[in-house]
Amino acid sequence: MPLTTAEREEVAHHGLPVPEVVVLAETDQDTGLSSAQWRRRFADVGPNELPARRGRSWVVRLLLQLHHPLIYVLLVSATVTAALGEVVDASVVFGVVVVNAVIGFVQEARAERALDALVAMVRTEVTVVRDGIAARVPSSELVPGDVVLLDAGDQVGADLRLVVARELRVDESALTGESVPVAKNPVVLPPDTALADRTNMAYSGTLVTSGGGRGVVVATAAETEIGRVHRLVGSTAGVQTPLTRKLARFSQVLTFVILGLAAFSVVVGVLRGEPLPEMVTAAVALAVGAIPEGLPAAVTVTLAIGVARMARRNAIIRRLPAVETLGSTTVICTDKTGTLTANAMTVNVVLAGGVRHDVSGIGYRPEGEFAPGVTPAVRSCLLAAWACNDARIVEEENGWAPVGDPTEAALVVAARKAGLDASEVPARVDALPFSSDRMFMATKHVNDVVYVKGAAERVLELAGLGHSEEADRLAAAGLRVLAVGRAPGAELSEDGLRGNVELLGLVAMHDPARPEAIEAVRACQAAGIEVKMITGDHPATARAIAAEFGIEDVRARVAPEEKLRLVEQFQADGQVVAMTGDGVNDAPALRRADIGVAMGRGGTEVAKQAADMVLTDDNFSSIRAAVEEGRAVFDNLRKFIIWTLPTNMAEGLVILTAILLGAALPILPVQILWINMTTAVALGLTLAFEPREPGVMSRPPLPPSLPLLTRSLVGRIVFVSAILLACSFGAFRWQLSSGASLEVARTVAVNVFVGAQIAYLVNCRSLDQIRPRTGPNRWLLVGVALTIGLQLLLTYLPFMNELFHTAPLGWQPWLVVFMMSVMAYAVVELDKWRRRRWRG
Repeated sequence: MPLTTAEREEVAHHGLPVPEVVVLAETDQDTGLSSAQWRRRFADVGPNELPARRGRSWVVRLLLQLHHPLIYVLLVSATVTAALGEVVDASVVFGVVVVNAVIGFVQEARAERALDALVAMVRTEVTVVRDGIAARVPSSELVPGDVVLLDAGDQVGADLRLVVARELRVDESALTGESVPVAKNPVVLPPDTALADRTNMAYSGTLVTSGGGRGVVVATAAETEIGRVHRLVGSTAGVQTPLTRKLARFSQVLTFVILGLAAFSVVVGVLRGEPLPEMVTAAVALAVGAIPEGLPAAVTVTLAIGVARMARRNAIIRRLPAVETLGSTTVICTDKTGTLTANAMTVNVVLAGGVRHDVSGIGYRPEGEFAPGVTPAVRSCLLAAWACNDARIVEEENGWAPVGDPTEAALVVAARKAGLDASEVPARVDALPFSSDRMFMATKHVNDVVYVKGAAERVLELAGLGHSEEADRLAAAGLRVLAVGRAPGAELSEDGLRGNVELLGLVAMHDPARPEAIEAVRACQAAGIEVKMITGDHPATARAIAAEFGIEDVRARVAPEEKLRLVEQFQADGQVVAMTGDGVNDAPALRRADIGVAMGRGGTEVAKQAADMVLTDDNFSSIRAAVEEGRAVFDNLRKFIIWTLPTNMAEGLVILTAILLGAALPILPVQILWINMTTAVALGLTLAFEPREPGVMSRPPLPPSLPLLTRSLVGRIVFVSAILLACSFGAFRWQLSSGASLEVARTVAVNVFVGAQIAYLVNCRSLDQIRPRTGPNRWLLVGVALTIGLQLLLTYLPFMNELFHTAPLGWQPWLVVFMMSVMAYAVVELDKWRRRRWRG
């Protein structure tokens, strides 16, 4: 039998000679396994499919959505509200709980979807040799020891040790991050060779771009390299966002404070000789007042608005809390290919006729200019490059795309930019394909001309020329340099070409940096966010691109486990990490990061399903835009919290003050519920629509350890709570002393409370500026108008008077309400001025 799983993990097949691999696999590299051998092995190892992951049942996952301190507070609030007989209000609170639970439940399945996408990646057909006969079979039927034939366009169905490679090139970018197809060769490699450098292996899920070959299956299913990634994704736990962590801590503290104040009020009342049932009722009223019922809804709505704004800037959010996480990001670990670069090999220099020509345009769209213009020497060079070529470009729905090797496709694009047409390319009659030993390709055409292209040093050698300093300078700049030549009437062989090739020029290309991404990286750095490049590509290529972006921290040839370890290391250092990626190799790190960012166009489905956010344009500049919107979202959340908490605290303090003074309650529990449920929606939620303030990207990110409420903001909450308490309690006592009835006095207190909330809402449009620097917020005006209308209904409709124990008011009490609201606004603005002057 072939090696067991434990034994296989001890063997580095890339470090073994082909005969030894064949012996270990108990197969024949020419005839493959017999049908009887295949049946026995298939029965033993099972299908070549990634294992399904058993998750928790949907019932358990749904119930776990309720396992959160804030949800506990909401459930207590709903229960208390129902106990007071307010079924409608209790239903609203329960509804908030249900909505939040459903959202969490739906998003819980993202890891499972990522695993499903991995499974789908390896479902394909392959050509296998059994009993000496080649046949197409599903890749799920492959077993260790099978002999598989590879051809251009094939997707590799299992991990193979190559025994034959004929100009074989494989696109491994989804697995390793390598930006160009890898030339394969069966030669033995050192056992410690990195995954991306194992040129004698072909891995499951990768794509053959050119040439052909034959390989022996050495790993299937979960034992493949893609299976290893599958295990990493399945075992990688997601992390709480900074917002959820801070809300959890805040909710715990809030719960203890509310319970403590409620118990204290009962004890004080009983010691004063008040009946216990009345004190329990008062304590319930205190708890109802202090619980911010609207907070979860506000969080959800604010995040949802952020999602919509980000979508307009090419960033699709798959998980709501990720919106806020972006605003707290301190480190961005970015991939190179396709994120910072265009993921499209592009010719940018043609050296022909002794003149350097810079070529504009990015990607495979055949549009660009030559500076200086196109000369006959440039046309001759690029015509030869197009003739000695197996690739082509096609226009698809989403733009131009290469068919064949990306390097050769880049040459076709350059020729098209120079004005050449396919009809000018002479028909081919024979070819000498590229090989890793030969390092050049040659084609013979009907005009009896042999065209040559390949590594600069090899073509220069064939041309009888020496070293090229210009080629060295271009290579040192991170460019891939090819030389192009022609040999009229020459024999199509290496010996026939040697000394007979006329050098036509040098062509230099690279995967270019996106100009807008350069600006975006600098903006993130200016905002105090560290940008680190983590890529599986070659170190020299990575360093060249990093230099263009001013990125100092570069990690190249990074394996999936290393990406995951780096993310975990940064998180252990207290950083909030955003990780970008597009390949299968990125999925574990995307899953683990605080915010995983996948590429929408060039990314694999595995990466998209593992990520929190998908960029529709695969552009780093969209990350910068998303960070900007994330910071604005966090600002608006803090504005809502700073607005709503003084209301809840003041309501609790009003009840507590009345108990301590042995006085009648200025505001009844049912009136407190009215204030909380109407103002939280009509007033508080309008802050979610606040435009972002200028300069959000000119400040450093908030430290992850910083609490949701800083000492300064806690001071603001206490200060405003005292204002609301003084205004409402003062208005209540003043009305009673003026001879008003208890119902009228309470109606005035309620309206003063709401009027002061409206005034404070305007204060909260900016937490530190005297006047907001944001644009207009029409929803705030709508909310204020709606609140005023609701208060008029509460005050003057008879059935509302009966339901909420209110009474109609004359014009004088409204004057008091207005004056106290203006006073509350002015005092808060003066406090802002004082704090800014003290800091400055």
